[in-house]
Amino acid sequence: MSTKTRKRNRRTPEVVYRNNKPVSVILDIAEYNKMLERLEDVEDIKFIENLKSKQLKFRKLDDFLADHNSNV
Repeated sequence: MSTKTRKRNRRTPEVVYRNNKPVSVILDIAEYNKMLERLEDVEDIKFIENLKSKQLKFRKLDDFLADHNSNV
């Protein structure tokens, strides 16, 4: 088996079956990390869209600090 073939096979997800049903996927760690980053991006976008839909509220800094017992 050539090096190219091994590299290509590692990048191809492998599905694990039990009782003829897919139960797991084995994939390259780089692909897994890319998927996680994309999911985090989607969550961030949803969070920002939620913030945009709310009305902005402004408070005086002194009021904020008093509420949070900050020593700033």
